[in-house]
Amino acid sequence: MAQCVQSVQEFIQDSFVPMVAVLCSEDAEKVTRKNNLNFSELLRPFCRLTSEGHMRDPSNQLQVVKNLRISVNNVVTRPTVPSSGVPGHAHRRLLSEVVLTCQPAEGGVANVITAGDYDLNISDRSLKASVPWYSDWRDTLTELSTSKHYTATTPWFEAYRESFLQSMPASDHEFLNHYLACLLVVSSSEAVPVEKFLKLSQEQHRIQHSGEYTNPKWFIPNTLKYYVLLHDMSQGDEQRADSVYEDMKQRYGAQGCYLLKVNSRTAAAGADEQIPDPWSQYLHKSSLQSQDQYEDPAPVVVNNTAVENNVGGTSEVDGHDSEEKDGVLVNSLDNTHPLQLDTPSDTPGSLDALRAVAVETKPPPLATGVAAATSHGACLTLNDHDRIRLFIQEFTFRGLLPHIEKNIRQLNDQLVSRKGLSRSLFSATKKWFGGGKVPEKSIAELKNTSGLLYPPEAPELQIRKMADLCFLVQLYDLAYSCYHTAKKDFLSDQAMLYAAGALEMAAVSAFLQVGAPRPYPAHYMDTAIQTYRDVSKNMVLAERCALLSAEVLKSQAKYSDAATLLIKMTSEDSDLRSALLLEQAAHCFINMRNPMVRKFAFHMILAGHRFSKAGQRHALRCYCQAMQVYKGKGWSLAEDHINFTIGRQSFTLRQPENAVTAFRHILTNDSQQTSTQQGAFLREYLYVYKNVTGACEVALPQLPLPCINSSATRVYFGHERRLAEGEKQAATHVSLDQEFDRDLAAMWQDLEEQVVAAAKRGVVPATFQSTQCCLNSQTDNLRFPLAVVEEPIIVEVVFRNPLKVPLVLSDLSLLWKFTLKDFNRPQEDSVGDAVPISNEKETSQKDDVIATEVIPEFYLSPEETKLARLKLLPHQTGQLNILGLVYNLASTSSTGDTINSTAASQTEGNIHMVMQSHTHTAEGTSVRGRQDLEIQGPRLNQTKEEKTSVSHGPDRRLDPTITPPMPLLEVFFLQFPTALLCGEIRKAYVEFCNMSRVTLCGLRVASTHPDFFTFGSSSLATPLTPLSPTSFENCSAYKTLATPPGATPGSVAAVTLVSEGDFGSGTGLRGGGIPLGEGTLKPGESTQLPMWLRGPDQEGVHEIHFLFYYESAEKGGKISHRVLRHTVFICASRSLSVRATACRSNTLPEEEEEEEEERNGSMLVFVDVENINSSEAGVREFHIAQVSSSSKQWRLHKCINPAEDKDCKLTSRERGKLCFRATRCKPLQGNMISEKYTFADLSLGNELVSTFTCADVAFFTCICCFGFRPMMLLMFVVVERSMIVANLFVCLQAFVVEDNKQVILEGQLHVALQTIDKEACSLTQKEAQEMVLLKFKPELPPPMTRPSMEQLSHLIKTNLQYPESYSHPFNQKSLCMVPVTLTLSNCSLAQVDVIIDLRHKTTSPESLEVHGSFTWLGQTQFKMQLGAQEVMRVQLRACFLHAGVYNLGTPRVFAKLADQGAMCETSQQTATPALIIIINST
Repeated sequence: MAQCVQSVQEFIQDSFVPMVAVLCSEDAEKVTRKNNLNFSELLRPFCRLTSEGHMRDPSNQLQVVKNLRISVNNVVTRPTVPSSGVPGHAHRRLLSEVVLTCQPAEGGVANVITAGDYDLNISDRSLKASVPWYSDWRDTLTELSTSKHYTATTPWFEAYRESFLQSMPASDHEFLNHYLACLLVVSSSEAVPVEKFLKLSQEQHRIQHSGEYTNPKWFIPNTLKYYVLLHDMSQGDEQRADSVYEDMKQRYGAQGCYLLKVNSRTAAAGADEQIPDPWSQYLHKSSLQSQDQYEDPAPVVVNNTAVENNVGGTSEVDGHDSEEKDGVLVNSLDNTHPLQLDTPSDTPGSLDALRAVAVETKPPPLATGVAAATSHGACLTLNDHDRIRLFIQEFTFRGLLPHIEKNIRQLNDQLVSRKGLSRSLFSATKKWFGGGKVPEKSIAELKNTSGLLYPPEAPELQIRKMADLCFLVQLYDLAYSCYHTAKKDFLSDQAMLYAAGALEMAAVSAFLQVGAPRPYPAHYMDTAIQTYRDVSKNMVLAERCALLSAEVLKSQAKYSDAATLLIKMTSEDSDLRSALLLEQAAHCFINMRNPMVRKFAFHMILAGHRFSKAGQRHALRCYCQAMQVYKGKGWSLAEDHINFTIGRQSFTLRQPENAVTAFRHILTNDSQQTSTQQGAFLREYLYVYKNVTGACEVALPQLPLPCINSSATRVYFGHERRLAEGEKQAATHVSLDQEFDRDLAAMWQDLEEQVVAAAKRGVVPATFQSTQCCLNSQTDNLRFPLAVVEEPIIVEVVFRNPLKVPLVLSDLSLLWKFTLKDFNRPQEDSVGDAVPISNEKETSQKDDVIATEVIPEFYLSPEETKLARLKLLPHQTGQLNILGLVYNLASTSSTGDTINSTAASQTEGNIHMVMQSHTHTAEGTSVRGRQDLEIQGPRLNQTKEEKTSVSHGPDRRLDPTITPPMPLLEVFFLQFPTALLCGEIRKAYVEFCNMSRVTLCGLRVASTHPDFFTFGSSSLATPLTPLSPTSFENCSAYKTLATPPGATPGSVAAVTLVSEGDFGSGTGLRGGGIPLGEGTLKPGESTQLPMWLRGPDQEGVHEIHFLFYYESAEKGGKISHRVLRHTVFICASRSLSVRATACRSNTLPEEEEEEEEERNGSMLVFVDVENINSSEAGVREFHIAQVSSSSKQWRLHKCINPAEDKDCKLTSRERGKLCFRATRCKPLQGNMISEKYTFADLSLGNELVSTFTCADVAFFTCICCFGFRPMMLLMFVVVERSMIVANLFVCLQAFVVEDNKQVILEGQLHVALQTIDKEACSLTQKEAQEMVLLKFKPELPPPMTRPSMEQLSHLIKTNLQYPESYSHPFNQKSLCMVPVTLTLSNCSLAQVDVIIDLRHKTTSPESLEVHGSFTWLGQTQFKMQLGAQEVMRVQLRACFLHAGVYNLGTPRVFAKLADQGAMCETSQQTATPALIIIINST
């Protein structure tokens, strides 16, 4: 239990005090009324004796009476409580108002109890310290925990207990509340005071003995009459009063009368003195009590509202059945009680209740006879106070105590005289009927003898009377003995009500005995309570017994037993009593040695529920105290219930802000409630919220729903890109649909730095900032982003609906603040114009500054996460701050369906009311509010202070600076392919459009694959969109020329000199410029350029990025440039692999008979071409149309291959070898090396590819791929004679079948020759190896019978036919070519697929020493099929550079059975070495 002001002993002593009645004459009442008091009220503050009294017990031992208090009351002949033991309406109302008026004091000392890990604030401040809306609750608890700890006090419970015990009715089975004496008060102004005393004495005798009145009850027949002469010092004659008093002493004795002089204070002295008022603390209680005593016990409605519809007496009010409980009228059809929370939360009745009872529950006013400003004791001085105090002491010590002592002695003598007779008779009866002890029976077995009445002179009552007298004067030992004796007698007579009273007082007497000779008999109390409650049905006495026992158990630290006792006393007949006892039980749980904090919280919830049913404001405090335990422990359902109750009660008590915060807490947490319950929570929140916002419309308040992930907010600057129009493909650029990739962002930044450096003459400005069109949590947001006026700003916000019910947001828009600023004016001139503009208050003029997009309706499904994109369009320059979102929040109509179903379950009498509420609320309550977008910046971790502390930098993604207009470029691609062969050249078109009102200039482009494309001139672009390529004639990427008449293919190369400036500019290398007509694009203009595309040399899917750079023609803006991004994916398929080797020629210069160009030196170039396509993409075969060279030192002269081998056609997996003679370029006069590039074209077909067309694509491809630089090439030639620099371009034609039509594709393969006798390849060695080894084989089931490897290696027999020796003049011709015939014989009876590979070389050192090295010319790899036992001859040509002995047995033959498609070819057994002797004939 909570700590009380009094000790347990003081509490019990004050609960049972001697009762004294008062009878006053009319004149005496007039004297006291001058002080706004009656005589009993006048004495009440002085009824506690400050000195000790003495009396002797029956054994003549002197006993000390300490701290005695008497109770003085006017004689009232009407009972306050029915004899049945059920409290009447007046009594219940008294107790209810006592509790209601006693509230915790604001600003009082905070009581904090440390219970385990909890610091529980048990005071009025707990109302703030525990509820969610009190922001500083942690600081408050910390402050309180460091201060002195106070034990919790509950003054409302003490006030209830005191009023309850003082208003206890006098009963017949005990005498504690019976009057022992009567004060007869007469004024000295009476004509004959003695006669007045006589009349009052007779009146008292008539009341006591006439039998007309059952109340008040008197202790003994011979009641002490004490005569008091009241003298008014301000009016009366003091001498006459003294003489009358002397006469009284003669008549009644000096110990039976007293002269009390009052009203010594005059009116003149009253203004100067400040006399204390000790009566105020007593008068309010007595006024309520007297008011209830004299009022008609008709039901009264508290605050004109009903509380409960439970048990209790019934009466008719306004034609409806009503009930009454705890002093409050209950109407079964009215559920508008101010604190009623029992209505199901999902019914609209709850809203109706809140709507109907939004009035403050105020403490009831005081009784009409006692005004708050009325002063008491105005005519009394401090001397008068002392006289009253002395009068009480004289009356008690000289009148009351001797009277009690005499009666105790008389009763003791009577009992002693009767003891022998009664004991002998009783013992004889027990012996006769057998039984030395009274058999103990349970309470259930004992019959109810509440109707049994003892006569007043019964010995049992005399014992009880003597026990009560001894108890009242603190003779607890004698009282216990008497109670114990009476208990036995009552039990033997089965007088259970009397026995229970004796048991109760015996237990209390045992506890109060000095020195505690015996333990406290708690079982006595338990038996008494059970008897009162179950047998006698007297809850008043049972409650008194429980209150006394609980205090005793608490004093002995038996908190568990006390809590159990208090909980047992809760019942449905009184919500107020149950609430108070549950609250005290909760305090018992936290006062235990091991505090049970959760039980404390649980019983606080129960107490709050019963308080709410009783119409008490204490319910809110109980829920708030319990919240301290449940908060933050993961018990979401309990938290929801508590917060919901706090919200509703706060709203009822005119605390709407607290109600909104409590409901907000329910909705923001991840609730585990059902959808129906959440819908009810949401509706109540919206209704309360609307009332709050309607009362004060200062600013838009914060809404808790839906949840917004502020850190995930993305901001996009610029227009949304247009979709493709027909064949036009728009640049991808940046959009909100793309995911952020940190590596890609770094790549784009690097490209932008390259193109900016190219535009700024190779230097990146120190103020360079990479362009960020889309900002998110991973981008650099430390600087203010730059946006352009008249270009939209799109903000993407992530909403999450945490509830299981849908939400509807309407009129959703961004909330912003804008400061106008003119960037064209000087900085100092524009400072004064900084006037912030906001759209928080809607005005039509705001759209002239920034147009704000409004989403009419935004629907969120239950537990859905959804994106919303909101747009702003700035019309003026300045600083923009996006603050948050503003919208209307509403619940959907689906929640109304739940209401309808709930309403159908109501009783017939309530259906009309519920349906009316439904029609009012089902339309959907909508409230307008805001949510701020608060984004926390990145944590700072640079300096030591930042590393040791947690500090965050700014995040300015929502604070863009609106700059003046800038050009806006859009790029469209026409006929852009998605798949190419490696090296394939395709022509596409690019269209550039200026969509702004500002002229565009300085257009450049950078790319991650600069070798992939180059731009042509705008004069070559067709005015209209070109058609798609469908045939060789209109899809050719080259400008072709006819071969000169009479010239054989490959005989002599066509030579052209080209300067570096004649090529297309290196557009994609490091931000090369794009050729525009006049160098600018005016607003609204567009231009179209051809774009040459070359397939990547590596197969696979290639991600190619373009970055277009452009500037404004108007310089000096805050944005120096803008960029446009584009990404394409190209799928490259295999085509040809080209290998080239350069060898020195052995021809003697002086013996040359060739042209003059050959005298400058010559060399042989061998080109090995292999088809690695494997019939992918429908390619049938490749034709080598032309081989070209580009160099400043060397050029191809002619092709040495025989005429029949000139037209090289390669099908799948075939190879060919070409041999060319190369000569030095003719130097210009005075220069060793030409400043121009020499292009030599050797056509192997009937057409010649134009040099410029070939070079325009090839030049920058070679620079990008191989790193050649024209200025660096001079060094290689001078420094080392073995170094050569030449680029070979192999022009190919691929015959492809698409849609049953043959299409010719064209392309180029590039090989860079750098060193003599070192092989160069168009592919890297690793890639070429991977391409050869990579074979896709269908997973076919293995054959049933497979031939052995030995059999497979003998499928084909080979034979070489050649001359044994061959003479050749090497000095005249450096190459010696010998015809060789290879004969193939199929030894099997099945078709065999054969592959002949002439490129195989002997790697053994012995063979290299004996036999020289040679090469095969012409086609070096064959693929054919031989029928069963077929013989085939293949003509070969061997090429020798020196005389010597050579082994021609190098060809490798691979074969496999034709029907074994999944098998690899097997190497065939070769013959013996085939040696040939080459002789130099010169």
